Amino acid sequence: MTMPDNAVLLIAVAQIETRLGDLQANKRTHLDVIGAARAAGAQVLVCPELSLAGHAGGREAPRLALTAASPMLAELAAASGDMLTVVGAVEEAPGALFYNTALGLRDGRVLFRHRKVNLATYGRLDDGKHFAPGSEIRTHEVAAPWRAAILICADLWNPPLVHLAALSGATMLLAPISSGREAVGDGFDNPEGWAVNARFHAMTYGLPLALANRVGVEGDLTFWGGSRILDPFGRELARADGNTGLITAEVPYEHLRQARFLLPTVRDGAAPLLAREFARVAQASAGDA
Repeated sequence: MTMPDNAVLLIAVAQIETRLGDLQANKRTHLDVIGAARAAGAQVLVCPELSLAGHAGGREAPRLALTAASPMLAELAAASGDMLTVVGAVEEAPGALFYNTALGLRDGRVLFRHRKVNLATYGRLDDGKHFAPGSEIRTHEVAAPWRAAILICADLWNPPLVHLAALSGATMLLAPISSGREAVGDGFDNPEGWAVNARFHAMTYGLPLALANRVGVEGDLTFWGGSRILDPFGRELARADGNTGLITAEVPYEHLRQARFLLPTVRDGAAPLLAREFARVAQASAGDA
């Protein structure tokens, strides 16, 4: 099989500190990292969850919300040129519904979005108090043969969502997160938990993974950074420390081919069985209600 020129993808992850509620300052930060990623030759740039609004941006959703037609997104999309940039925002949909959304920007426009499905409302997290849940898992063409799925933070702690992304044709997973050390509780080690989570999904599905976390302090949460890029064998290609910065790594599509040949999880994904059994469970749950 002859691989196209873009079969080796250069991925960048921006580890930044977002100012809560300051859209203009955060826009400037994004323009800086977009410029740095383009100068490095990146084809994909991933920013953290809610990178334009701040971790607690949902509490001020009516003030901070953007729509797909917002001039700020158009400016960031124009700055991205032919590089795919994923940013995090409070999104307002028709009917004044607010979502925690990751948006894919390129060539001056919004190409696609993912609305966070698994809203974290536990520990010190209150997504479900401010946002409507997303209802779709989709993949999006980056540059053939690469197709990206985006899952936001707690989405990755719901394994069926990753399974759906893989069976839907994803060949890379972009994971914007906003993880504070204290978020879940004293008995849960967030940095170590994310190390296990990311490696498990990358290795299990033969799925290169770019995880973008933020840094800094917001309210009672300390954001620890640790952004990373993993190859489809679950091996770490690049990792950030606890400071702001940009990391990059090249991911050859040939490595994905080999990983999925050796461990054919996607081939053996059992979609018809899962559809049947999920329908049975849903029916039983409805009967118990």
